[in-house]
Amino acid sequence: MAQPSVDLSLLEPILAEYADQKGALIPILQHAQDEYGYLPVEVLTTISKRTGTPLSKIYGVATFYAQFYLHPRGRHIVRVCDGTACHVKGAAKIIDELGNTLKIIPSQTTDDFRVTFEVVYCLGSCGLAPVAVVDERVVGRLTPAQMVKQVQVLA
Repeated sequence: MAQPSVDLSLLEPILAEYADQKGALIPILQHAQDEYGYLPVEVLTTISKRTGTPLSKIYGVATFYAQFYLHPRGRHIVRVCDGTACHVKGAAKIIDELGNTLKIIPSQTTDDFRVTFEVVYCLGSCGLAPVAVVDERVVGRLTPAQMVKQVQVLA
């Protein structure tokens, strides 16, 4: 599926808010990502031009911090834990099965932008291992079939 065009007018209030503030790159990127759901190239280029910050520096910041995304994300975010407790209890099988079902690998988004699939290395719920977070909901003691079922019901 093609990425939608970017309405740069949504960026104007953000840039206006920080117009007189030096060193406001991270808050500008945070607000831009809140607005667009990720940081499109057109947005980064506009931020560079309007703030006078080299595009290379903006990319450096956006790729250094895990909170920033350079590609569109799915309507639903699925994070499967592969930390020690989860791994020992079968997380690898869950990750493989979910990837096969969605036809993507971890860190990717389905073509229809329905699901973004991520592997994380601790969700702080080791007692529920293996565990995942589907959107903001913790799901524990999973089997591969249960994980697939969790994702199949997402609209």
